[in-house]
Amino acid sequence: MVFSSNQHYIIINVNPKTMKGRIQPRKELIGLGDTVHGGQAWKMQDIEDYSHNLNPFGPPEDLGEIIATAVGDIGHYPDDSCAELKDTISKAFNIDTECITIGAGSSDIIRNVPNTFFDRGDRVILNRPSFAEYAQQCRIVGADIDWNDLLSEDDFRIDVDKLSEKLPGARALYICNPNNPTGRIEPRDKIVSIVRECEDLGILVFLDETLLELVPGYCDVTLSGMVNRFSNLIVASSLTKSFAIPGIRIGFGFSNDGLISEMEKVRMTWNVGQVEQNVANVLIRDRMDYVDHAAAVMAQESEVMNSMLMEVEFPAGPVSDSFFYFNSLEPLGMDAAEFKKRMLTRGIMVRDCSSFGDRFKGYVRYSVKDRERNCRFVAAVDSVING
Repeated sequence: MVFSSNQHYIIINVNPKTMKGRIQPRKELIGLGDTVHGGQAWKMQDIEDYSHNLNPFGPPEDLGEIIATAVGDIGHYPDDSCAELKDTISKAFNIDTECITIGAGSSDIIRNVPNTFFDRGDRVILNRPSFAEYAQQCRIVGADIDWNDLLSEDDFRIDVDKLSEKLPGARALYICNPNNPTGRIEPRDKIVSIVRECEDLGILVFLDETLLELVPGYCDVTLSGMVNRFSNLIVASSLTKSFAIPGIRIGFGFSNDGLISEMEKVRMTWNVGQVEQNVANVLIRDRMDYVDHAAAVMAQESEVMNSMLMEVEFPAGPVSDSFFYFNSLEPLGMDAAEFKKRMLTRGIMVRDCSSFGDRFKGYVRYSVKDRERNCRFVAAVDSVING
């Protein structure tokens, strides 16, 4: 081995068998950064968080009592099959238990899909902007990302014709509905037509419906009850958003029994603790009306909040399809980082969407809450742009 410094050379003999070097990771991990997420205001004092998209009413008041029902069982390994929970989900969603997999949040399902179905070099189509974990987990297994850009001139909705041109030769397609961060909801018929086209081409479709239960009319949009009709569809959901319990990791995936049985091979043993299983069992069996109530209230408040924002000349645009907004600040001549900084001085956090790509440095995401907090949000916006 030769080292040089200021034209002086030192020759060192190195025995490769005894040389101690840094253990290298797989090449897919080199240079792979962390994903960026909202919901970080809990680390700050006196900041109201509008950067996440959780049920604004928080967890049910009796959540502590529900958690306590598992205390007597935590001295034992949890049921790895999640049999009771799968039975509850089966009845609630009218899906066979063999068509259900349980994860530590939907992020666990998102991780398991590429680990089950993708090989290095597979081409996977992802909409952009969309949830960052899809690309992260695909890259970890060595899949290649083919971006399908959602454009402002299309109202950030999927252009089916443009997407169809990309499909041949792809291994998988990811769709988030409502899309995160844009809040756009694609109708069921449109998603079904895409799934069918992909099925004809042998392409897996991963459909993330994690946010859909907080939208009125959920039953008219979801494909969760249709997974047995397709050979290529996986639907993911969770309790994180709908019950505002991100600290309790419960997610689930639906698909035909063949795909589920393959995913079960890569699922980590005991990935869902007994506390989580007990909580999920009670919430899904007895508390879904809590989610329905939140969805109805937010739909009403979204219209009021949107109207108030337009009155103070904030470019909110049309009422959101969902319960969160994705807006360009270009009419204000301000980028998202500056807007976020100014809102923080007024006790409110919004999501700076620049992490979704350079195109979105001027976009922010914020969520709908109850009337009082929405009024506080609008007052802060008014102060930032008109004060």
